[in-house]
Amino acid sequence: MTTYDGRRHPANERRDESGRLGGAAGAVPERLGGVVEGGAVSRWEELTSAALVGTDRRPYHGVLLEDAAVEVARLRAGRRLGPLAPPEPAPGEDRPAVGRRAAERLARILGGEHERLLPEWLAAAAATGCRVPPRMLPDLLDRGRRDGSIRVHLGVLAGRRGRWLAGLNPAWAYLLAEPTGETWELGGPGDRRAHLRELRAADPGAARLLLESTWERETPDDRAEFVALLADGLSMADEPFLEAALDDRRREVRQSAANLLTRLPASRMARRMAERLRACVTVTGDLIVIEAPQACDKAMERDGIRPKPPRGLGERAWWLQQLISRAPLAAWGHPPERLLAMRVPDWDAEVRTAWVRAAVLQRDPEWARAMFGWDPIADLLVSLPPQEQQDLAAGFVRGHEPDSQLIMVLGGVSSPWKEELATAVLHKIVKVAATQPWNLGELVKLAGEHIDPALFPLAESYSPVEPIQQVAALLRFRADLHKELLPEMPDSAPVMRPTKEHP
Repeated sequence: MTTYDGRRHPANERRDESGRLGGAAGAVPERLGGVVEGGAVSRWEELTSAALVGTDRRPYHGVLLEDAAVEVARLRAGRRLGPLAPPEPAPGEDRPAVGRRAAERLARILGGEHERLLPEWLAAAAATGCRVPPRMLPDLLDRGRRDGSIRVHLGVLAGRRGRWLAGLNPAWAYLLAEPTGETWELGGPGDRRAHLRELRAADPGAARLLLESTWERETPDDRAEFVALLADGLSMADEPFLEAALDDRRREVRQSAANLLTRLPASRMARRMAERLRACVTVTGDLIVIEAPQACDKAMERDGIRPKPPRGLGERAWWLQQLISRAPLAAWGHPPERLLAMRVPDWDAEVRTAWVRAAVLQRDPEWARAMFGWDPIADLLVSLPPQEQQDLAAGFVRGHEPDSQLIMVLGGVSSPWKEELATAVLHKIVKVAATQPWNLGELVKLAGEHIDPALFPLAESYSPVEPIQQVAALLRFRADLHKELLPEMPDSAPVMRPTKEHP
């Protein structure tokens, strides 16, 4: 007999007591959750009989497959759910929520108003020990799933309700993760990096020993990232492990290890680099004579010197720059100011470029200070104390136009901008607004986000030009953000009210 798909069924197909074909077709309603008695099953039997007998022998009025699909959906929709225990109710909170105004400001930020200020709000709120209102939790937990940098604050702000929700949604389970030995053995790459980073901050030696215990079975990509994490808490205790990592098969691992050993002047690699430097450099009076390396041998490659230069740079110049950048700066025997005043025939630009790289790699404050005047880059500011960062950045702003380099230098300042730097930036904005207002977008945002918010009156009164008032409005927003998170004063305490309302 012919079916709807053209196949033949044997004549002796098993039939039930009513004479209809049985077998699998008769079992379908129960598999789909149908009821043995009732119209739904009769309809299903009508469809299956027509399909099995064949529409050429039993005409069917309609589109058989479409009707069957509808009936399957009906049977599934009528399926009875099994017993399901309700979840345990959320536990009571042990900490207060932030105040109403603070919660409203968070809602505005989550809604897209000054969204880049979310990390600042979260950090300030977490410092109070309070929690966010429950209605904010789903959005924040979703953001934490996408942005691992805010999770440290969510651990405080989510409260017991947040952890309860995280137990119901696997996507939010990161909130419940407590670093353990199992995290290191069984966790994903991100969880393992976070675990090693936290352990390194608490106990550098234990973190290194943990990494050593699984080093041989780590993937090349993971080895490179794990080595870089040892920068936090770096000491000579790490030197044997890093020296051994110079023999790794993966170039990125060798480079990461060499970068860290460069910061350890007493390391074996640093001593080898100092010997190579002395073979290439002679300082006589006010003259620095350079004999660049003639070749890059295997020993140099092992110590992090890459043999192939980037396009546009010769091999010897490339090897020389890498050698100087990895040799201990103390090996030069003179302070940076003295060396910068000397003449370097033939290799002057290459040597100075290498000194900048050396100051960055070795995080030497004296050299970073000196080289910033020759090549002002943000990486040099990392080695300097916050106030000196601001002083150097303010001087750079005064003499430089608002381009990408200025933005990067300002981005390298690690603390809120105090009055001197803030004034320099505001003055620059006013000056440029008169001729190139279209060139101020990123500088205005950066100023509004990084000037100390307590200085918003300075910005409001500095100039009526629109870009300055945009900075002032953002500073006022941030000042209110922090004010709303302060503990509320008792009703009996006098309240200072501003004499003038600002937008």
